[in-house]
Amino acid sequence: MKKMSHQEAAELYRSMLRIRRFEETCHELYLSGKIPGMSPHLYIGEEAVAASICFFLNKDDYIISTHRGHGHCLAKGARMDRMLAEIMGKETGYCKGRGGSMHIADVTTGNLGANGIVAAGLPIAVGAALSAIYRKTNQIAVCFFGDAASNQGTFHEAVNMAAVMNLPVLLVCENNHYGLSTPIKKTCPTCNISDKAHGYGIEHTTCDGMDTEVSFAAAGEAVDYVRDKKKPYLIEFITYRFLGHGASDNRSYRTREEEAQWLKKCPVKNFRKKILSDYKIDSAKIESLEKEVEEEVSAGLKFAEDSPYPKPEEVMENIFAPAAPGGGQ
Repeated sequence: MKKMSHQEAAELYRSMLRIRRFEETCHELYLSGKIPGMSPHLYIGEEAVAASICFFLNKDDYIISTHRGHGHCLAKGARMDRMLAEIMGKETGYCKGRGGSMHIADVTTGNLGANGIVAAGLPIAVGAALSAIYRKTNQIAVCFFGDAASNQGTFHEAVNMAAVMNLPVLLVCENNHYGLSTPIKKTCPTCNISDKAHGYGIEHTTCDGMDTEVSFAAAGEAVDYVRDKKKPYLIEFITYRFLGHGASDNRSYRTREEEAQWLKKCPVKNFRKKILSDYKIDSAKIESLEKEVEEEVSAGLKFAEDSPYPKPEEVMENIFAPAAPGGGQ
């Protein structure tokens, strides 16, 4: 297993902590009525996955996210202030307040956007990978998707096309055991989602997404394989979302005993202990890093709160085509 350096460990912890604190802030904002519309789908508990995968990506590599995608955006280089502004519906957000939590995109960092439709990102990722082949670049496309997405037809069509055409796409399954409230074991006959790769003849693996060191090593091998071989690869991370599907979810479909066991595996807290003990990183350095993250959260929140809402008269701007004369479409 690839051993990370002290610097890599510190950078990885910072990335995970940024995600955790951002999501906690979003939760607080929603509960206080400062986020309009639906509750954000939070990534708390799954931070090691996005942080590990994106650590090995180049700026021009593509990612396609999910409706639980804040962690992917941040790990790929998104600014916290513009993300908060977008989620709060402000003009200074990444999509000028029009997209909200589930549709953040930033092509300057290779982020082609999130998607509120289960498994809809998979064919988009395949298309992005195909474009890299046509343009003869060294880019790869990464598609994050949940366990339930593997039961959608688009999953099978996309994986089949990627395999047949030898496309540089990394398929990242975040198996958090539940498709909203339905246990994956009730809808999937295989022990691991990665088993489905057998049918398409592509390389695959399953790893512990709660163990940051394991996730980091597996992510590095997967990214290197796709980039070097120009072939698809499916990596499944066994992980867990600590909160519900959304704020209104009382999690009645799982026991508090189950949750308590998974909370003991918290990737952020456990990796903090690990870098202090095994990597001998000075506690003052870690505390300084944590202070920087808190300052980023505070500054981002102020930026978002001070930003203006979009003007009503500009509602027809930034769309594919203007309305036809007479109000037709």
